[in-house]
Amino acid sequence: MPPSFVLQNKEKLEKLKSQADQFCQRLGKYRMPFAWTAIHLMNIVSSAGSLERDSTEVEISTGERKGSWSERRNSSLVGRRSLERTTSGDDSCNLTSFRPATLTVTNFFKQEGDRLSDEDLYKFLADMRRPSSVLRRLRPITAQLKIDISPAPENPHYCLTPELLQVKLYPDSRVRPTREILEFPARDVYVPNTTYRNLLYIYPQSLNFANRQGSARNITVKVQFMYGEDPSNAMPVIFGKSSCSEFSKEAYTAVVYHNRSPDFHEEIKVKLPATLTDHHHLLFTFYHVSCQQKQNTPLETPVGYTWIPMLQNGRLKTGQFCLPVSLEKPPQAYSVLSPEVPLPGMKWVDNHKGVFNVEVVAVSSIHTQDPYLDKFFALVNALDEHMFPVRIGDMRIMENNLENELKSSIAALNSSQLEPVVRFLYLLLDKLILLVVRPPVIAGQIVNLGQASFEAMASIINRLHKNLEGNHDQHGRNSLLASYIYYVFRLPNTYPNSPSPGPGGLGGSVHYATMARSAVRPASLNLNRSRSLSNSNPDISGTPTSPDDEVRSIIGSKAMDRSCNRMSSHTETSSFLQTLTGRLPTKKLFHEELALQWVVCSGSVRESALQQAWFFFELMVKSMVHHLYFNDKLDAPRKSRFPERFMDDIAALVSTIASDIVSRFQKDTEMVERLNTSLAFFLNDLLSVMDRGFVFSLIKTCYKQVSSKLYSLPTPSVLVSLRLDFLRIICSHEHYVTLNLPCSLLTPPASPSPSVSSATSQSSGFSTTVQDQKIANMFELSVPFRQQHYLAGLVLTELAVILDPDAEGLFGLHKKVINMVHNLLSSHDSDPRYSDPQIKARVAMLYLPLIGIIMETVPQLYDFTETHNQRGRPICIATDDYESESGSMISQTVAMAIAGTSVPQLTRPGSFLLTSTSGRQHTTFSAESSRSLLICLLWVLKNADETVLQKWFTDLSVLQLNRLLDLLYLCVSCFEYKGKKVFERMNSLTFKKSKDMRAKLEEAILGSIGARQEMVRRSRGQLERSPSGSAFGSQENLRWRKDMTHWRQNTEKLDKSRAEIEHEALIDGNLATEANLIILDTLEIVVQTVSVTESKESILGGVLKVLLHSMACNQSAVYLQHCFATQRALVSKFPELLFEEETEQCADLCLRLLRHCSSSIGTIRSHASASLYLLMRQNFEIGNNFARVKMQVTMSLSSLVGTSQNFNEEFLRRSLKTILTYAEEDLELRETTFPDQVQDLVFNLHMILSDTVKMKEHQEDPEMLIDLMYRIAKGYQTSPDLRLTWLQNMAGKHSERSNHAEAAQCLVHSAALVAEYLSMLEDRKYLPVGCVTFQNISSNVLEESAVSDDVVSPDEEGICSGKYFTESGLVGLLEQAAASFSMAGMYEAVNEVYKILIPIHEANRDAKKLSTIHGKLQEAFSKIVHQDGKRMFGTYFRVGFYGTKFGDLDEQEFVYKEPAITKLAEISHRLEGFYGERFGEDVVEVIKDSNPVDKCKLDPNKAYIQITYVEPYFDTYEMKDRITYFDKNYNLRRFMYCTPFTLDGRAHGELHEQFKRKTILTTSHAFPYIKTRVNVTHKEEIILTPIEVAIEDMQKKTQELAFATHQDPADPKMLQMVLQGSVGTTVNQGPLEVAQVFLSEIPSDPKLFRHHNKLRLCFKDFTKRCEDALRKNKSLIGPDQKEYQRELERNYHRLKEALQPLINRKIPQLYKAVLPVTCHRDSFSRMSLRKMDL
Repeated sequence: MPPSFVLQNKEKLEKLKSQADQFCQRLGKYRMPFAWTAIHLMNIVSSAGSLERDSTEVEISTGERKGSWSERRNSSLVGRRSLERTTSGDDSCNLTSFRPATLTVTNFFKQEGDRLSDEDLYKFLADMRRPSSVLRRLRPITAQLKIDISPAPENPHYCLTPELLQVKLYPDSRVRPTREILEFPARDVYVPNTTYRNLLYIYPQSLNFANRQGSARNITVKVQFMYGEDPSNAMPVIFGKSSCSEFSKEAYTAVVYHNRSPDFHEEIKVKLPATLTDHHHLLFTFYHVSCQQKQNTPLETPVGYTWIPMLQNGRLKTGQFCLPVSLEKPPQAYSVLSPEVPLPGMKWVDNHKGVFNVEVVAVSSIHTQDPYLDKFFALVNALDEHMFPVRIGDMRIMENNLENELKSSIAALNSSQLEPVVRFLYLLLDKLILLVVRPPVIAGQIVNLGQASFEAMASIINRLHKNLEGNHDQHGRNSLLASYIYYVFRLPNTYPNSPSPGPGGLGGSVHYATMARSAVRPASLNLNRSRSLSNSNPDISGTPTSPDDEVRSIIGSKAMDRSCNRMSSHTETSSFLQTLTGRLPTKKLFHEELALQWVVCSGSVRESALQQAWFFFELMVKSMVHHLYFNDKLDAPRKSRFPERFMDDIAALVSTIASDIVSRFQKDTEMVERLNTSLAFFLNDLLSVMDRGFVFSLIKTCYKQVSSKLYSLPTPSVLVSLRLDFLRIICSHEHYVTLNLPCSLLTPPASPSPSVSSATSQSSGFSTTVQDQKIANMFELSVPFRQQHYLAGLVLTELAVILDPDAEGLFGLHKKVINMVHNLLSSHDSDPRYSDPQIKARVAMLYLPLIGIIMETVPQLYDFTETHNQRGRPICIATDDYESESGSMISQTVAMAIAGTSVPQLTRPGSFLLTSTSGRQHTTFSAESSRSLLICLLWVLKNADETVLQKWFTDLSVLQLNRLLDLLYLCVSCFEYKGKKVFERMNSLTFKKSKDMRAKLEEAILGSIGARQEMVRRSRGQLERSPSGSAFGSQENLRWRKDMTHWRQNTEKLDKSRAEIEHEALIDGNLATEANLIILDTLEIVVQTVSVTESKESILGGVLKVLLHSMACNQSAVYLQHCFATQRALVSKFPELLFEEETEQCADLCLRLLRHCSSSIGTIRSHASASLYLLMRQNFEIGNNFARVKMQVTMSLSSLVGTSQNFNEEFLRRSLKTILTYAEEDLELRETTFPDQVQDLVFNLHMILSDTVKMKEHQEDPEMLIDLMYRIAKGYQTSPDLRLTWLQNMAGKHSERSNHAEAAQCLVHSAALVAEYLSMLEDRKYLPVGCVTFQNISSNVLEESAVSDDVVSPDEEGICSGKYFTESGLVGLLEQAAASFSMAGMYEAVNEVYKILIPIHEANRDAKKLSTIHGKLQEAFSKIVHQDGKRMFGTYFRVGFYGTKFGDLDEQEFVYKEPAITKLAEISHRLEGFYGERFGEDVVEVIKDSNPVDKCKLDPNKAYIQITYVEPYFDTYEMKDRITYFDKNYNLRRFMYCTPFTLDGRAHGELHEQFKRKTILTTSHAFPYIKTRVNVTHKEEIILTPIEVAIEDMQKKTQELAFATHQDPADPKMLQMVLQGSVGTTVNQGPLEVAQVFLSEIPSDPKLFRHHNKLRLCFKDFTKRCEDALRKNKSLIGPDQKEYQRELERNYHRLKEALQPLINRKIPQLYKAVLPVTCHRDSFSRMSLRKMDL
């Protein structure tokens, strides 16, 4: 207000203020409805979620709101009292992206007193959606309300429950608390009561006093919760408002001014007392409030009373009430009656009609609010309290009627609502179990309720399972039930308050709070951990010393006091005091009773129990353990722990369930899968508490059932798969290893459980020594093995059966069974109990037969070597051998598995293993399965006792040892390090298999892992496991169902970070090293076996092969050092192996060593150099010469350089230097020739290196590259093996570039070289004599003849030892040559090659080969016929290089052979481009003409190339032999090109001054040769005078005419073209002009007479040919060309006339000598005249 106004109206304001004070004092405790508004929440959620901002002002004004309301039809404003929460449809708003927002509401409407009902408000809301006049009638009020909305934190601090209790004690009381609002869910929420809650909500709704006499207009209702009828009995249990005290005794509703029928909107919240009596009631008092202060008028006048009794027949009274209102105070003892009862003498408003509407809602964990549950609990309570008769509702139940009522109430539990059943589930189950264990005594009789209770439990559990689908864990177990077993269940006879034995004084009362809701464990009770009695309980830290300690600690962690079980008011007693209950102490043991009931039940009950078998199994196990624990039986011998009767029940139960599985697995697949796993877990748990022998017999029972069924099944895979799951679960037992008796000898024990108590079995663990028994039994699935190591025997038998290639239909299970074994080994490996190597060796002993089984599968394993190199793996044994060899290894086991018995049936039964087909196809395993299998193999080899292995190897046949070596060879390829790039590539693929396998592998082999890896693995989310550390010791993740276990592919996380890729590469590298070291150790054992037995040397070759293969793969430096050491040892122990038998291996070894000599890592280089030096030394010591190694090293270097891409010359030179130093300082051999020989070798190698480095430079220049290779090959003229290597390298290069003719020549040269040496070695008539035989194929071959002085003799050690220097090698080379000639289209040469081959095959009487050859010959000759005139062989160019830039090539001239129809421009472009790139485009210049090049005139800084087209040149005498096109294009050594010139320097001039230069080149070798360019060795030039040029031209024309005329078939177009060129008038420099220039006058120079005459005769011939051609043309043309013909003839006659005088002019001087002699004789003169006429 403005200050001036204040001053003027000071008095008025004072007055107002004092009035306000009075009103507040008088009426302050009453309230009145004032204003209302509405907020559309969906809009806020969606807008606050979608806008990216941290805090937003959402201003909502009327206009906007109108728009926003019209958006949604199904929005709703929830009435304060409407409990049917009309939630806004299923508009599932996404709150995850919701950001905090501030809401400012500025629009409020006055609340009209007569329009307060929910219906009125709903109407307003509807109007708000569509703007109408109604809203205008509302009175707006100016106000502003700010609301902050933000998502709730996960665990808010300073939190209060709906009962206003602190969730955790507040550290600081001044902080504002956060309050949890109790939710009234729209749909049922199925959560058991785990905390005490007992609240009542009262909603007064409306009052109708229209018909009440008297003044009652400003009405308020006072609500009180009374425990008696005196006004002072009001209880302070009503929750106060935020600014008042916490609890108050009364609550008032708001006053609606002057309204006799007000509506109310209050919610009054009451904390119900735990115990209610019949006198507890709600009292409603109605008051009229007088606003004006009048004389004698009290402030509030009571105008009515009504009440609601809280209990009715022992049940809480809730719901919707319409109560009559009394005008007077109610009389005495009114509280036990309902106001609906017309009490005498009372006055009621409106004739006792209901005028007050109120609703009462309870949220209670004490009151079930379900009649069926109430009845059951009431009856059980009555039994407990021994209070009869029992009042339930309107019934009174006497003791004699109790039994029937109890049974019917148990049966009726099924009818109760699901929600209360779930809320009181734990109590309900406890009571049912109590009835089973302690049958009640009714009227002196013990009533057995076991069956009824069991049935009720089964149906309740099934109902939960069906209705709460979303509440299952990954194993299909309902989480409520799982948590019941885990946290709640305990045997009823273990009194909570009695001191109990065992650790941690379990006695004292462990309070109910342990189950209360805490921040860590929400009501779902963290079910992913709630496994039943697990064998690897996550709560146990450290390792239990024995299964029984384990049981103890499980109890310790689980047995919580269940005093809370008596939550209901029916069981408020503090203990079951038997004196009161009147029950005889007839205690039954729950597990025994449960087993019995389950065995005897049938029909639907049995079906229900089977559906949820897991629940009963786990309940039974927990009961058994509690029984042992609370009766101090944990140290009792296992055999006496449980009575015989109970064990029989269990056996019967297991047997029937097994038969259920077998009979129903096809129909109820899913149910049977669950049943199968439940049974397996049950047996697994029994192994911890019962006699092991007994449990083994149960397992055997199950096996027998399955086996008998398998016989009759066509496709057994489903059942076998179930059996695998079963076995896998049993084997996940924590004491699996101990159960297998790893230390006993293979003699049958007295019982499968030799130790009385399992406590000793662990400690006696690993002490006894292995006796020297028959080793074979340990490595085969023999009967003693399987009796002794029962579970391991079953596992390996499964593996053998499924992997057996004859096993029909089990292919799909390979992965599963292999993973089972793999996971077992992984868990042993990472188990700290077995970390000691001796103990590990014991564990590995359980798996020794695995080696044999995997050896059987060699042909089926994925071939990792193929990706690695082209050779594939060196399987030394054919598949047939595998067949014949597989002795008793598998056939027995197959039989055993099928029979499931311990007695081997020696014949293989023909059940589902159909008889193996003769040529069986091996189905190959996937790469992943093979890899896992090989890892298992390596693990066993790594950890098994070496002496045991060695003894076994000694017993194996050579064939089997070779098979083992094949396996190791495969392992090398399988675990080769692939490098980071591979991981990156794999990572870039969108879908990727998880690297889980790799991580397991890393552990399976590397043993313990470091903390860093552990951390990385944990971050990958692979570890859901206990803090105890071992990855598989706690088989948390192995529990239940295959999709959970760790071979499930995890595709959730696709892209990996750099660090992860690095880490994976690191693991991969470590694994590769470890795997290879294991392989190396095994090889060492094999070698020792050989040295011990002094036999089986033949397998050393295989050992060497594996060693060499591992050297060829990518290996770590660590491994290579050991590898080289082993290799040196092997060479020094068995030198003759390398130098006499395995000569190819020697070559391989040299290659590997040289490769490592060029390594960039110093240690590897030094090891490799040492190995190489020792190899030479060894070789030298054997025979004072190391020609073999010398040659092999030289060859290896050549091939290394020829093939390897990333080869480092510098490092190799260093290694060579090291070798040289070794030789110089080797004192023992200083006096011999050895150091000199080494020096020679090293220098030779350096030379090769230099050449090869040049080769690297010229990698892009094919001609230069081939020249270098040629030069290197030439350097090896004296060592045939090397020359052969290089010739083959050249052949390869040519083939790559499709130069087949050259490739063929290389092969012919190779063959000639081989023939040359073969003829020295063995004198066989049919073999070629040497090079000479090959002359017909190529004249160049003679250069292969071994005639020089320094030729090595092939007898010398180490020479010609390659595989080609044999007859078959020669044949192979020739066949390749023939094939290449054929590809080149040179079929005539094919014939020549076969001429050499045929005698060899004839001598060998090889008809098959001969028929093939003749077939190919026929093909060749028919192609010659068909392709006549269509073959083209090559185009030749002369290329000269000028300029110092070319280095070696400067001033060299070559003839290049290019593919057929190459144009000059093409080769010119290619060479110019190539050298331009090399030297710079401005440097290279192509000389365009063919004239001789004058070096002085060239620019020294440039590189010049001169290219000329050349044609093959033959002398006249040669033409006699070169008839066909092939003849004219094969064996070419001379080429010619022509250059026109004139004397004054121009290229072309007039006819009389046109000269021509013919240049004839001779090459050093004939084409085709082993390279595509050959040096020009000789050059001659012929110069033609102008008249000679004219003669040549005319001869050419005449030839063309003759050819066109006589062509067959005739070609009129060609003929006319030639004619036109000959007789056409327009022909420039045509025949006529030539004749006029050269024949018009006789030359003055007598030297030219002959030429003149020759030209004249040429023209004579020419005109004759023209005439022939015209005649021919006439016969060919049609009528349309008649005119053209006449024209041609006219032209011809014109030409003939013009030529006539010139042709007939003879040179008299040429005929002088003839005339005088012949003039005397007519005949002569006639003759000469005739001659002259010509």
